[in-house]
Formats: sequence, C-alpha cells, structure tokens
Amino acid sequence: MNRCPEHSMSRTPLSDDDCRASRRFDEAALAALAQRVKEWGRELGFGAVGISDIDLTDAEAGLAAWLEAGCHGEMDYMAKHGVKRARPAELVAGTLRVITARMAYLPASTRDESEPSGGWRAREMARLADPSTAVVSIYARGRDYHKVMRNRLQQLAQRIEDEIGAYGYRVFTDSAPVLEIELAQKAGIGWRGKHTLLLQRDAGSLFFVGEILVDVPLPTDAETSPERAPEAPGAHCGQCTRCIDACPTGAIVAPYRVDARRCISYLTIELKGSIPEDLRPLIGNRVYGCDDCQLVCPWNKFAQAAPVDDFDVRHGLDRATLVELFGWSAGEFDTRMQGSAIRRIGYERWLRNIAVAMGNALRSDAASIGDAARAEIVAALESRADDDSPLVREHVQWALAAA
Repeated sequence: MNRCPEHSMSRTPLSDDDCRASRRFDEAALAALAQRVKEWGRELGFGAVGISDIDLTDAEAGLAAWLEAGCHGEMDYMAKHGVKRARPAELVAGTLRVITARMAYLPASTRDESEPSGGWRAREMARLADPSTAVVSIYARGRDYHKVMRNRLQQLAQRIEDEIGAYGYRVFTDSAPVLEIELAQKAGIGWRGKHTLLLQRDAGSLFFVGEILVDVPLPTDAETSPERAPEAPGAHCGQCTRCIDACPTGAIVAPYRVDARRCISYLTIELKGSIPEDLRPLIGNRVYGCDDCQLVCPWNKFAQAAPVDDFDVRHGLDRATLVELFGWSAGEFDTRMQGSAIRRIGYERWLRNIAVAMGNALRSDAASIGDAARAEIVAALESRADDDSPLVREHVQWALAAA
C-alpha cells in the first residue's frame, strides 16, 4: 500500500560493546528466536511475519527507471534517497535482517462474516455509482495506520530486546525510504500484483505492512521455510488484468508499473497544487484515495477483517455525502480528523478534492443524482465561490461550470 511521506521509526542506540547482540547466539538459539518473533507477532495482531536478508540488488534497475521516468510525480522524498531505498544497510548502518509484518485493515463493520465474501465489495461499488456520495479509501476511514502499526512493531521490537538484551533496530511504517513490497516478497508473505500492491492468497491485499530493520542475523524464511520461498511478481495472477482494466485514470500503465501522476490516490493525497483538468472528470466521487484496483481483484474475496478496532470507521466516513463533508468548517475538520491519516492533507486540499467530486456529480446524468441533490450541491459550491484559498476557488469554479 503507498500512503504518506512521514518517517515512522524507533531505534535503540548502541555502544560498540552492545551493538552486536547476535554474537551471543548460536544457530539453534537464533532459529528459536526467529520462531518466537513470529509467535509474538501473531499475539500482537499481525496476520503474517517474515524474515528476509537485505539483498535487493535485483530491484535497483527498476526503481531507477521508474524515478527517471518521473513516475513519482511530486513525491520528492522517493527520489531523494535514490537506490539507497534498495540498500537497507546504507539506510541504517549495521542492518543484517528485515522483519516484515502485515496487518489487515478491512473494518469489521465492512466485512460482515455472515454474508457472502463479495458482499462488502458490492456495497463499495454501489457507493462509487452514487455521484452524491463521498468515497474515502477504506484504509483511511479509521485511525491513522502509521500510529497503529508503529506502536505494534515497537512492541514486537521491545519483546525481542526483553529476550536478548540491547540490539540495533529501527521501525518503519509505510513511509521510510525502503522497498516494502520487495522485502515482503523476500520474507515470503506475498507477491506483487499487477497493480503493484502486495497480495497474499489467504488475505488479498487489504493490509498494511511494516518493517523492523535489525542487526541480528536471524535465519530467513527462504532458508528455513521452503513453502514460503519468495514468489515472483504476478506469481498467482495468471492472465488476469482486472486491476489494470478497472483503473479510472489508466495509472497502471503496464503490469507492475504505476504512473503516480495519474493515480487518484496520488492526486487526492500527495499532490499539493491544482489537479490537472483532464484528470478531474475521471476521479468521480473519490475524495481521498482510490480502491478500485483492489475491489475488482479476485484475491480480495479472501480479505480479512482487521484484528484491532483502531481501523473501525469513524465519523460516518463510509456513508457521508459530498455536501455533508464540504460543509465542515476548518475547526470541524481538525477535530474530526484528529488521529486520522486524512488530516495530513489539510483542510484546503480536502475541500479541493470534494469540489472536484461535486463537479463530477453535476456532470453526471440527471437520473443518477436527482434534482434535489443537484440543487444542494450547487448551493454548497456557491457558498465557497469566494473562499479565501485560491486553490479551493479554482476547483469550485470548475465544478460550478457544470451547473
């Protein structure tokens, strides 16, 4: 999953005398520790925990080409570290292994275990078809996942320290310059889908991943668990192209390659300025992120409900209308989005996104929205026609041009 550019890290600083805790262990002790790490991870709510080495040499050329093509858009933090993203030991000196963990985020209220596995996906698709409804990406409807994952990974790292004493480690959650998908593949907990997200046969793709970089030479899953040998990209995708075909903006420009500059998640979250006019109509009613490629993926019939209530839906974000969210004041936005990943984009971009969705609602056929809803949207837009923000005014004016 590709989210927000905030570093999430923890580290135990070590003296030269302490910094190689691994020297105190023989192979049997390290193997036992690796097994306990996985058991502790399960106790903390992680659906899978794997251990890999740090050799990502094979990924360097693809990363360099993607950056050279400018596919990262304005996400300068991705280019800043260059190929260092594929070299964990250069990112954190002394790193020998990476512990990668995943945690499901599908809210329990969304994934009703009593209904057919595709029920929640059908509801999400129905919401996308209602122009007056505001669609927020599923992962962002609850608590900020950075906080949840960082806390759980830190607890796991602490359990290791309680077991072996001081050692070198650093925790990352979706935002540091590491190649998470490649590390997860090496750890045996999934394969890269054609939409570039990590897939796992018993969990689909609706989960977060995080890492602990450690200076302990734990046995890797590739060495100890043949059934979890690293899987190549598309290992279980076959000839399926549903994710590519479903992308509203054509951002999946080839299997395993996304041009972020066209991706709705990038446009509504990472892009700070004006959304390109030619892409606005394609955004539909998506006001924060996009799940289309995941909704159509056959593997997500196995998507699991979140093991923690932190990811439960807050503030009705699974059923809010565009008019309702557009009516929030800056204070209401800050209060209601406290502890949410959405708060990171700020109030101005929040209004920008909703204005685009409102413009798309006005451009939809009359039968799909109705006269009353159309009138409400026009009135809401007109109330912000003279907004203090030039960015908001620009997108409101674009939306009203369809009235």
